[in-house]
Amino acid sequence: MSFRVSVNDESFDAEPRPGQCLRTYLRDQGWFGVKKGCDAGDCGACTVHVDGEAVHSCLYPAFRADGRAVTTVEGLAGTDGRLHPVQQRFLDAQGFQCGFCTAGFLMTTAALDEDKLADLPRALKGNLCRCTGYRAIEDAVRGVKHAEEPGAGQAVGRSPGAPAGPLVVTGTARYTFDVAVEGLLHMKLLRSPHPHARIRSIDTSRALRVPGVHAVFTHHDAPGKLYSSARHEHPTEDPDDTRVLDDVVRFVGQRVAAVVADTEGAAEEGCRLIEVDYEVLPYVLDPELAMLPGAPVIHRKGPESRIVRAENNVCGEVHGEMGSVEQGFAEADVVYEETFRTQRVQHASLETHGCVAYFEDVEPGEDGEGGGERIVVRSSTQVPFLTRRALCDLYDLPREKVRVVAGRVGGGFGGKQEMLTEDIAVLAALRLHRPVKLEFTRAEQFFGATTRHPFKVTVKIGARRDGTLTAVQFRVVANTGAYGNHGPAVMFHSVGESMGVYKAPHKKVEAYSVYTNGVPAGAFRGYGLGQVTFALESAMDELARRLGIDPLVMRERNVIGPGDHMEGPCGEEEDLHIASYGLDQCLQVVRDALAGDRSAELAPEGWLVGQGFAMSAIATGPPGGHFADATVTLLEDGSYDVAVGTAEFGNGTTTVHQQITAGALGTTVDRIAIRQSDTDVVGHDTGAFGSAGTVVAGKAVMKAANALAERILSFAAEYARTPRSLLRLTADAVECEGRLVSLKELFEAASGAGTVLTADGHWGGSPRSVAFNSQWFRVAVDPDTGETRILRSVHGADAGKVMNPMQCRGQVEGGVAQALGATLFETVRVDDHGKVTTAAFRAYRLPAYADVPRTEVHFTETSDAIGPLGAKSMSESPFNPVAPAFANALRDATGVRFTETPFLRDTVWLGMDTARRAVEGACGEDGGGGARGAHGAG
Repeated sequence: MSFRVSVNDESFDAEPRPGQCLRTYLRDQGWFGVKKGCDAGDCGACTVHVDGEAVHSCLYPAFRADGRAVTTVEGLAGTDGRLHPVQQRFLDAQGFQCGFCTAGFLMTTAALDEDKLADLPRALKGNLCRCTGYRAIEDAVRGVKHAEEPGAGQAVGRSPGAPAGPLVVTGTARYTFDVAVEGLLHMKLLRSPHPHARIRSIDTSRALRVPGVHAVFTHHDAPGKLYSSARHEHPTEDPDDTRVLDDVVRFVGQRVAAVVADTEGAAEEGCRLIEVDYEVLPYVLDPELAMLPGAPVIHRKGPESRIVRAENNVCGEVHGEMGSVEQGFAEADVVYEETFRTQRVQHASLETHGCVAYFEDVEPGEDGEGGGERIVVRSSTQVPFLTRRALCDLYDLPREKVRVVAGRVGGGFGGKQEMLTEDIAVLAALRLHRPVKLEFTRAEQFFGATTRHPFKVTVKIGARRDGTLTAVQFRVVANTGAYGNHGPAVMFHSVGESMGVYKAPHKKVEAYSVYTNGVPAGAFRGYGLGQVTFALESAMDELARRLGIDPLVMRERNVIGPGDHMEGPCGEEEDLHIASYGLDQCLQVVRDALAGDRSAELAPEGWLVGQGFAMSAIATGPPGGHFADATVTLLEDGSYDVAVGTAEFGNGTTTVHQQITAGALGTTVDRIAIRQSDTDVVGHDTGAFGSAGTVVAGKAVMKAANALAERILSFAAEYARTPRSLLRLTADAVECEGRLVSLKELFEAASGAGTVLTADGHWGGSPRSVAFNSQWFRVAVDPDTGETRILRSVHGADAGKVMNPMQCRGQVEGGVAQALGATLFETVRVDDHGKVTTAAFRAYRLPAYADVPRTEVHFTETSDAIGPLGAKSMSESPFNPVAPAFANALRDATGVRFTETPFLRDTVWLGMDTARRAVEGACGEDGGGGARGAHGAG
């Protein structure tokens, strides 16, 4: 029986494998625009047309395509090369960030008729986006144009589209696995079924007999070195508590063995046939219990691992006091104390963790050195340079023998500031001397990657009758899970800017990062600040209510000012400065939203209505140095090459680097080519995390571009024999007293003189400034069901000089949307044995188009004295004030203070019901306690 299918007007007769889905069949034929996001029909990234009908190809059996016409995103454009109208609209509206979901949205949209376009919440319910917040996608569908084409030297402050935009909308942008590698082997991982166990023995003999299996790797094959999966510029920030493969497993899902085979199916079968004899050990899931005497010790390691108190499962801790909180609370007229809790949240980047490790030959240099073979790791990572360094240290390899490349990364949010696949893939590639691929499934993202740290925060806060704070005290317990990657750093950061944004003479903090036998936590947008800000901003709101003071006025009386330092009980960070101050404008955004607001009229009849806001501050980069090198070079055709290491995953740094360069060199963005994220072709870059893409790498680019402009002008002055002061650099020439000398001519002249017109720039990430944000909501609550609706969402953002308003607005909208998911329903649930029970998108609810309101974004008018051209960071900070703002609006509507996220419908109903019962029973002024996650109004 012959099989034939037409794909984008090309005929294919390759027989599908038994049980193969259309998605994998199409990718086998080289149509890489069809993406893998879930393998369960939940995300829509794999959407294609079959005979004109949009289908999720991961659910569509390949054999059913026999005799049919299939169209992927690559075939959407016309044969004349012109973009399909939908592709052009997504390009014009910048309807994407990382772009991994974009092909699916394009294919879904292209199949919509007028009736379906009239009901986008229903029409787009099968497509998920983690980056954009959906406003830009809606604008793209509706044909709203945002992208601009600025003139020469006028790019900064304008909104040119992303340089990779045409590739994204045509499906030709190459993400991690969008390459064909000859002789590729596939790796699958056997994972632990126990939360804590010692491996007595492993029998791999049956697995090795599976046809196609090449090798099975266990802890006997792995290096004995300890390291951390977290990647920081200074590795000592994280405890060394991890091995590539360990003989002790510490959470359900930890990798036990790796099977490498010709196919994924063979590797999976090999995993099923490995026999492991475990000695099951006691385990602990609650961090408070984990610190008690007699609790199971999770890591029995010495001080060389930098675990603070291994015997008490304390990965890291911080204690400090400024003044005397005892005195401060004695001076207070009102004291409020409460405990707040936040849950595990998954990053849910649509491109899962993964890498391909293979070998390439390198020609020797002019000196005859450096040739031979090296290993290349193509990875979905935010930190290619730090990953290379870790691999070299782990396997004792010289750096010139390891190359790490990040293609376009399909979402990160901090989750890919880890080394979770590269270490074991390189182990197999080195042993087998064959290319090896390891790609996480969606389920593995939930139980084999990392999450946001769950926090328990007890805040005690006191104030005088006029609202002046007298004392602030935190007790923070962060659950870092089975391993300490990012644990101490997240804990320390969480109590930094959150406490420093308010002035109080007395402050105290007691914070712990605690090991448990749960899935490890890691870096996540906000890096701990969101969890503690939820507690503090909720407490500030409650304190204001008890004092009878407007919560906005209460903030204004206590926030730091433009000349202040962010003081905290753990000491002042000397390199942190308020180099521009926009907090007053952020608060004014809230005041303006309240003035004349009529959104309450949108509430259904009988629903409760309330409003609330919160604010936050964040340092524009991590402490201790975050380094970036950049090189800008004039090319033969008069365009420019920019080499900078920052990875692109929708953060928009590539666009900003183009804009900065174009402004410095008086040219247009289309004449700027960016090379990035490849350790072989660009200088060192710490990585795309800590909001450093603009303020660190961007500053390095600015320095290089400015230096090159000066060098070109100096060379032109000598070449044209014209005083340097009379020269001006234009888009494609140097103007010399009315005469134009083209850049091509200058390039040729410089080459003839043995000169390369190039310049380098470096920035070390210090000193750092502070960015501010505010969020305001008007919400409605159904008293009969607990359902909540957002009637209006307004955000104030102090980003300094906004380099690209369209793009920066998208970062804010995406941050608010992601935070709303964590606020309202996202939670990684684990059972009593620590097993993740929400390991699929349909069990773990991500915000869809219908869930996310259009947030009104207002930028302050500030210019930073430290950031490049006055810019500040704005990728992480929008996340942080969202949960407390919603909680404060919920409190205003219901009279109940909810203290635990997420605010699920049943949680809200139970909180209101408990408060009603307390009032009816006259159980006391404070409402008699509360339900899970809620307390009486007081």
